[in-house]
Amino acid sequence: MKGARLGLRLGLGEPRGSYAVAGVVGGVLQMFRRLAVALVAVLLVTLVVKKPPGAFVKGGVAVAVVLALFALKLTWARATARFGIRRCYVCTGGLVVTNLLGGVRDAVAWRDVTVLNRTATLSLWMTFHRFEIARNGAAPLAFLALGGNPDLAVALPNQAARNGIRP
Repeated sequence: MKGARLGLRLGLGEPRGSYAVAGVVGGVLQMFRRLAVALVAVLLVTLVVKKPPGAFVKGGVAVAVVLALFALKLTWARATARFGIRRCYVCTGGLVVTNLLGGVRDAVAWRDVTVLNRTATLSLWMTFHRFEIARNGAAPLAFLALGGNPDLAVALPNQAARNGIRP
């Protein structure tokens, strides 16, 4: 796997894990997907209550749209894991974040990190953890881990604590 060796190649030590990350666009797409599911649920309830002509076909199309959205989400998740797209590789000596093309977006050594900030937003429409890593001599690195309790929300603070960084 290409991404698992990035930490070693960049001198950041052994890889401890690979986790999906997102940017602002990923958070907005999550919100739109949830909004589409809510709208389809309202549409299905309306179709059941009012029973207009062609309700079965209209309901079938609405359900097909929601299933297509979830299939697209699962396909994207598998593709990102396979090709190293939008990933955070936590290593013993630092971390590497890749971009949309699978290349290195940024790499940070733990010795350069001054503060690890984490903010969680857990709402009906958007659920994510935002990490911001302040470091010496460079701009902060920020990214999102989508979901209510992503594995990165546990692994990143634990590895940072092992390297003497307090959140």
